[in-house]
Amino acid sequence: MTAPSAHPDDPHYLMRSGWLRAAVLGANDGIVSTSSLIVGVAAANPEPGAVLIAGVAGLAAGAMSMAAGEYVSVSSQSDIEKADIARETQALKDTPQEELEELAAIYRERGLSDKTAMLVAQELTAKDALGAHVRDELGLSDIHVANPLQAAFASGVTFCAAAAIPVIAAVLAPAGLILPVVLVVSVITLGILGALGAMAGAAPLVPATLRVVMWGVFAMAVTAGVGKLFGIAA
Repeated sequence: MTAPSAHPDDPHYLMRSGWLRAAVLGANDGIVSTSSLIVGVAAANPEPGAVLIAGVAGLAAGAMSMAAGEYVSVSSQSDIEKADIARETQALKDTPQEELEELAAIYRERGLSDKTAMLVAQELTAKDALGAHVRDELGLSDIHVANPLQAAFASGVTFCAAAAIPVIAAVLAPAGLILPVVLVVSVITLGILGALGAMAGAAPLVPATLRVVMWGVFAMAVTAGVGKLFGIAA
């Protein structure tokens, strides 16, 4: 059953935070890391074949790395959450009165009177004791519970989609213009990514876009500088 909303025409977007974070991270890394790799290789060897091989290899390796990294890290978070819930379940069995007092204390800290806090704690405990403690003591909910597969999929797919853009730009660019074409296309793509991420989360457009573009450009500049300095792909 869907919970009623006081403003159905203006919904909250917090439930998107898990997959949106992974998707933006994957897409941003796909653009920045692949573009930097292409620029580094092109600086050392502008041969289109070498650039293409480097770009495709970076795309494949990066997508797998991002997906695996997201899955492992979010799984670790999920393990912690499950362990805390298990401990809370056992505590409710062993010391129910202490857990009730603890729940009431939480509500008192939030501004309820002693009597009201205890009444709320009792009623919530009678309905769903574990759910009340998980939500109000541990701060977990269906929205915030870690989902490793969702994060891995979102990160891996968006990495591939975003990384393909600088690779295609490098392939289509004239041999002597690979660096500037890839850089320009990447900056434009980063701007679009920042705007899309902001709109998906109903966040302010300009700050989100500038944040993605500025950090992306900084990362590409540093990586390209290292590649040029040592004459190798960084």
